[in-house]
Amino acid sequence: MGVLFTINSDLRYEIVRKIYEGGMGIVYEAEQHGARNFIKRVAIKVIRQNYANQKQFIENFIGEAKLVADLIHTNIVQTYHLGEAKGIFYIAMELIRGTNLEQFSEQLQSKQRVLPVDMAVFVASRVVRGLAYAHAKTDKDGKPLGIVHRDVSFKNIMIAFEGDVKLTDFGIAKARGFLADNEGEVVAGKADFMSPEQANFQITDKRSDIFSVGVVLACLLLGRNVFKGTSPDESRRNIMSMPIPDFRQLDQRIDDRLNDILQRTLVREVNKRYPNADDLLYDLEHYIYHSGYGPTNETLGKLMRELFGQNVPLAAYEGKGSTHLLEHTVRTKRLV
Repeated sequence: MGVLFTINSDLRYEIVRKIYEGGMGIVYEAEQHGARNFIKRVAIKVIRQNYANQKQFIENFIGEAKLVADLIHTNIVQTYHLGEAKGIFYIAMELIRGTNLEQFSEQLQSKQRVLPVDMAVFVASRVVRGLAYAHAKTDKDGKPLGIVHRDVSFKNIMIAFEGDVKLTDFGIAKARGFLADNEGEVVAGKADFMSPEQANFQITDKRSDIFSVGVVLACLLLGRNVFKGTSPDESRRNIMSMPIPDFRQLDQRIDDRLNDILQRTLVREVNKRYPNADDLLYDLEHYIYHSGYGPTNETLGKLMRELFGQNVPLAAYEGKGSTHLLEHTVRTKRLV
């Protein structure tokens, strides 16, 4: 096609087609061309031209790329390259052939299928694996980066055709030295998945992501988000004050042990929540594997093929094109 990013004579990206177009960014499928006819399919996230001169936007876009470049984990979408061509910044990323969890959930409903409990727990556990890795990440001197994703939600979790679960979009993540952070003055993220402290303009740590995983798991089990209101502000109020339900009463498939896990992830008192992703991961994996064989990437991949057939679409890399702080649900403290 007509768009071409040339890095040097041995490395260039050629656009194949548009995957998704949002308000401030566009994601393309592209071919990475190297020496001796080397070709690799990648995703290219590009800043829209009319935002290319906004300093904070550019700084956060670059900060996201630098942060994620060193997050190399099977449950995190890999970033390959940050580039600039004719004044336009772009990020080359791992190309995922699959769907995000919102698309996956919608397909389940359209097919009148109910996600098995062990499969829901499996998906959540893969997200937690990625978070455990990110939360523990240190810089080259061994100092913790203090990464908090802050946007763990259905639109930012992807399932590949083969059954791999991938966490993506660190555009509003908090990490020392990488992204501009005005936490406490604004609240950013998807209102019906954020933690109570995030919704209430408080400083967050890794336990905030654990709450969000609890919301994701509850959504997968119930087929709906119990915190979702008619507006982002109503969702935030529900997150902060709605009584946490006994999930056994909402779905008889949820037993005492799984209800206990959900209650501990969704408790509003931060000090009563799981202290880290490793502890939550242990409980989730023990739940699905303690009696023997449990779900795997292969069984999840089989379910994907049953739902979508052999031609699974390319998943959106951000919900509604959100590539950074400004495109997410943002409320200033004055509106509380």
